[in-house]
Amino acid sequence: MAGGACGYGTLVDVKPLRARVGAVSPVLFKGGEGCGACYKVRCLDPAICSRRAVTVIITDECPGGYCASGHTHFDLSGAAFGRMAVAGEAGQLRDRGEISVIFRRTPCKYPGKNIAFHVNEGSTNFWLSLLVEFEGDDGDIGSMHIKQANSMKWLEMKHVWGASWCIIGGPLQGPFSVKLTTLTTQRTLSARDVIPRNWSPKATYTSRLNFL
Repeated sequence: MAGGACGYGTLVDVKPLRARVGAVSPVLFKGGEGCGACYKVRCLDPAICSRRAVTVIITDECPGGYCASGHTHFDLSGAAFGRMAVAGEAGQLRDRGEISVIFRRTPCKYPGKNIAFHVNEGSTNFWLSLLVEFEGDDGDIGSMHIKQANSMKWLEMKHVWGASWCIIGGPLQGPFSVKLTTLTTQRTLSARDVIPRNWSPKATYTSRLNFL
């Protein structure tokens, strides 16, 4: 799946995600609800590791093997791995393949960027699927609701997979307002009329808001 199990696609290849992406075991992936969360990770071997932590954004679930054993596990990009090394030891650290680390949750920061909503391919007036991008602070999503044009009622969206949510109904009438509630701290943000009336599949619409 391009861009990993969270569905971010080519977004993982551009800043600020590039070189900061990571895959995690099921205990942190949470069936996709852990997508977008940020962690500081630091390795514990003083021979080749500095005390510098690297910040990674969860974009994927690591496959099988050790990851499926119930352990907490991170698969980091080569660049993220190398950043934890002492000077001159980045290659040796990457060659290790597996190291002991400590980690902690950290707020996601996307300077100059607001939350964006990507309309997934295949969306219609009867099945609308949205992928959330650049969500600051918690980074994860606990629930999403959508409100149609000329309506006062928020309709609950269903978690499909990764960072994608959908609603079935119809015909659905834009413009749409979208309300996010974070999984970790239950903070809420509402983007009014962020999806225009003449929306298109595969288009991305940026809000004027973000969690601080």
